[in-house]
Amino acid sequence: MRAIRQHEHGGPEVLQWVPYPDPVPGPGEVRVVVEAAGVHLLDTALRAGTTYTTTTGPELPTTPGREVAGVVDRVGPGVDASWRGRRVVAHLGPGSSGGYAELALVEASRLHDLPEGLTPAVAVAAIGTGRTAAGILDLAAITSDDVVVVTSAAGGLGVLLLQGARAAGARTVGVTTTAKVPLVRHVGADRVVDRRSPGWAEELRAAEPRLTLLLDGVGGEVPRRLFSLLAPGGRMVRFSGDTEGYAAPDRTVVDVLGPTLMSRIPELEKAALVAAADGTRVPHVGSVFPMERAADAHRALEAGQTTGKVVLLTAAGARAGGDR
Repeated sequence: MRAIRQHEHGGPEVLQWVPYPDPVPGPGEVRVVVEAAGVHLLDTALRAGTTYTTTTGPELPTTPGREVAGVVDRVGPGVDASWRGRRVVAHLGPGSSGGYAELALVEASRLHDLPEGLTPAVAVAAIGTGRTAAGILDLAAITSDDVVVVTSAAGGLGVLLLQGARAAGARTVGVTTTAKVPLVRHVGADRVVDRRSPGWAEELRAAEPRLTLLLDGVGGEVPRRLFSLLAPGGRMVRFSGDTEGYAAPDRTVVDVLGPTLMSRIPELEKAALVAAADGTRVPHVGSVFPMERAADAHRALEAGQTTGKVVLLTAAGARAGGDR
């Protein structure tokens, strides 16, 4: 097979598409002929070595990637043989890797059948980003009385959160950058804010004086200003890791990431796949790259040039129409 291999930390150029030995499934594992693999901003930090040090991060050399969709072609000892030949999607697990490859090993306990009607690209978006959105929306407990503002609204997670808020009957505000305003309108935001426009915060305060809920995964100055615009009794659901500048006696902050989500992973993955299949929350796969161009995918993601979920397709995935 061929795989993306990384031998050192650095820029996107350290991601090399090279021949690599075919993996063999061990006990409890299956091998998947990968059609699509998901790409995260976290992947770029792991590649660069900025999230983890060289002593605590993934052991190098490594094959990045934690979400795959494709077809099971081999099963390991102790695995039900009926998995062979089935189309599946799986998150490989926290700290795991191996998704940027033509073949990937997956613990059988992590497999989900690919729902009918979902492409591999949409499925890998649902299994990772979709499960996070499902957990956030559960904790947010959105009602039809809410006015919800979503940061990074054109991103993979932002699109799903807007859909979830609208499904709950809430009024929605999407915050994005100039080039991505049309997409945020297209996915259904009632109001779109261009955070690069001078005076955007004052204009939003005048237009939407009753913001009740902020969903933020980016941190920094923009969500701090939005937090200050929340009406008394408003709440923020935070999944950015940014903890500074959000203290207020009349507004609450709920953190999502960590044990709150990790204890519910199988349930949230199933919910995300069901929501994608029935049209309730369908991931927007806006940026698709051939797997051999994983370095280009990382460059585009780091430069803010992508929309929705970023996905890599293998040749097998392209033949299967994995992005349609």
